[in-house]
Amino acid sequence: MTSTNGIMEVTLLQARGLKNTEFFGKIDPYVLIQYKNQELKSQTAGGKASKFRAYFWQGSNPVWNEKFKFRVEYPIKGNEHHKLILKIMDKDTFMTQDDFVGQATINLKELFAIGVENGMAQLPPQKYRVVSTNKTYHGEIKVGVTFIAHEEADRQKDVTTSQ
Repeated sequence: MTSTNGIMEVTLLQARGLKNTEFFGKIDPYVLIQYKNQELKSQTAGGKASKFRAYFWQGSNPVWNEKFKFRVEYPIKGNEHHKLILKIMDKDTFMTQDDFVGQATINLKELFAIGVENGMAQLPPQKYRVVSTNKTYHGEIKVGVTFIAHEEADRQKDVTTSQ
């Protein structure tokens, strides 16, 4: 059996119309990007920007423009799913737990299948709905995903000797 390993690159661009979880001021959003047992975290939006840019882009309409890489094994063993989960959080500054704003889920099964067949596959940047804990939509997040496959022969080969 042949398995395919590869790299998935996630381009996190921006979000629009996120729910404000703050009583005073604007939210300070960041994204936890999860694939299987791997999790990466974005910068808090507006953290490195000028005060002018942070004022207009931070809050419910953040801009990140960041890239993240994940290791992928295909086909997936067992009952695991081909999903990328983007959890949008609001960073709190007063020793309290960060607030959950919402999440978006991207199904990657077709992307991986095409990537295995062609060596590479891409979901161009597009908008995904952000769903809050009460299952209502609260904005959208724009993300692109690229998968580059690297085939490797399965290490367990049948060894037969015939004379």
